[in-house]
Amino acid sequence: MATVMQKIKDIEDEMARTQKNKATAHHLGLLKAKLAKLRRELLAPPTKGGGGGAGEGFDVTKSGDSRVGLVGFPSVGKSTLLNKLTGTFSEVASYEFTTLTCIPGVITYRGAKIQLLDLPGIIEGAKDGKGRGRQVISTARTCNCILIVLDAIKPITHKRLIEKELEGFGIRLNKEPPNLTFRKKDKGGINFTSTVTNTHLDLETVKAICGEYRIHNADVSLRYDATADDLIDVIEGSRVYMPCIYVVNKIDQITLEELEILDKLPHYCPISAHLEWNLDGLLEKIWEYLNLTRIYTKPKGMNPDYEDPVILSSKRRTVEDFCNRIHKDMSKQFKYALVWGSSVKHKPQRVGKEHELEDEDVVQIIKKV
Repeated sequence: MATVMQKIKDIEDEMARTQKNKATAHHLGLLKAKLAKLRRELLAPPTKGGGGGAGEGFDVTKSGDSRVGLVGFPSVGKSTLLNKLTGTFSEVASYEFTTLTCIPGVITYRGAKIQLLDLPGIIEGAKDGKGRGRQVISTARTCNCILIVLDAIKPITHKRLIEKELEGFGIRLNKEPPNLTFRKKDKGGINFTSTVTNTHLDLETVKAICGEYRIHNADVSLRYDATADDLIDVIEGSRVYMPCIYVVNKIDQITLEELEILDKLPHYCPISAHLEWNLDGLLEKIWEYLNLTRIYTKPKGMNPDYEDPVILSSKRRTVEDFCNRIHKDMSKQFKYALVWGSSVKHKPQRVGKEHELEDEDVVQIIKKV
């Protein structure tokens, strides 16, 4: 492990020394690829004999419709926030590292059950295995949204440090997956095409990065001006893209002028967990970022059940997904569905399995006889 750590440090030092220009782009791309490979080794060390598995997280059973993780440095108020939002008890004290394991709680908001995880504080160097950083970030990878809790009195540089730790573990915050196609083939060398002018990547750099992964035959096509990091992310394929909210806690201890400066941050929400300021604003923002869809069921000849909606994610919200969410056998017996709501023109309208549902639609499933 120490040798991998040393190699990572050497490469980072060399990247810091190298000037960024067109002449060195090829060399920097190669270093970035080497760095990504070493990080992957660190995350999942090769197990010999009966050792532990790859980057194991804390054992927390996934429950509810969505999962939100609280990540931050020690003593920024993560446990207080969990206590106030969910009513779950997580020990709170004014010293650092009060929370040593992962404590789950559940919020019921707009009919959806959202699981909130209070993760132990991470320290600088967590991505290299310091503290319990590996377990914390492995658990964070399983979340649907991350809340980075920052202390309003401590410097805002903490935000950049936490982002760096999470990015080192392959978590990409508030980003979309790169719009480029990478396809391996049996022969024909590296074929590089692009529909736009490229300022970061050229054929030589692409060949060097692919060569580092021992890929000598592949088609790479870009649809936007991608960087070497984007190409490495696609080749690695183990990246997680998720929304993130920066929760600035303890705003009761700063001035109004400082709060206005913080207000310029994107994806930001100011709160005071101790005094319960703006917690409903935070819940509203979590709901917006999770982008969940509520579907109400309507049994035949009865009124819709508005108390207990079926929650679907925004990416998978067809009638078929709705059927599978209720019971896996339901789609086999499915004949057609009647839908009321904004996704259809007529009220009700007969639809098939492929129909995309919108938030707060009412659905009645008609089965085969």
